[in-house]
Amino acid sequence: MTKIGTFDAAVFWKNAYAHQRGKLLKKVNVPEDQIIILASKKYLDLPAPLRYDMETSGIQKKDLL
Repeated sequence: MTKIGTFDAAVFWKNAYAHQRGKLLKKVNVPEDQIIILASKKYLDLPAPLRYDMETSGIQKKDLL
């Protein structure tokens, strides 16, 4: 059985600039008009399903920098 790899999105979100947050949101298929709104919010203010998608999407930090 394979282990689900998770991405530490909370730490990334805290240390990332808006354009890096935007890249992460694009990778999890957030509509373009929502990216502008969501990129300026705190991580815990994001909807729970979106946070789950970011953490379990398999994205690596090196892909976003």
